[in-house]
Amino acid sequence: MPDVTAELGRRERNKRAKLERITAAASELFAVHGIDDVTTQQIADRADIGTGTLFLYAKSKSELLLLVQNSHYADALEEGRAAAEATPDTLQAVLGIARPIVACNRVQVDNGRTYLRELAFGDAEEPHHREALSIVARTEELLSATLLRDERIPPAEAPVRARIITAILFLSMATAANPETSVDDVMDEIATQLAALLGGR
Repeated sequence: MPDVTAELGRRERNKRAKLERITAAASELFAVHGIDDVTTQQIADRADIGTGTLFLYAKSKSELLLLVQNSHYADALEEGRAAAEATPDTLQAVLGIARPIVACNRVQVDNGRTYLRELAFGDAEEPHHREALSIVARTEELLSATLLRDERIPPAEAPVRARIITAILFLSMATAANPETSVDDVMDEIATQLAALLGGR
């Protein structure tokens, strides 16, 4: 009699290995060519799977981009968390959270802008989109917790201001379409807006 547990474990490992190959292939191709110049067939070929199998893991090229970018944004958020914890000044702590996110978004500008568009208008029921929204929610929670360290900010206002800061971040990243615009340029724009919201500079 076959060992059902072992078979399930093997299937799960195979699924995970395929997902890792898909993620690596999409990440490499998107980084070099940008989302618009990569086909799902190229990703499937690079991952050494059929396109039918590919679509079991992501329904579209946009969802593949979400899959790839989500892990980068999650890493950027953790980097921002560490920066904020090391900075007592509220404005500088918030900018510390923002910088790695902006840097992540500008690694490949078209990919970054497509990611933000998918966040706003993609299928909220799709798993990779839900994960992206979860990262946004965690970003707002971190911002809110950082603002709560400032006694000048009423506790009830912290989540509201965190939502405003998130909107400032996303809009500033989305409108910086020129690839020549640097992370510092985007951060300067964000800092000016946040100084008006939080005080200081």
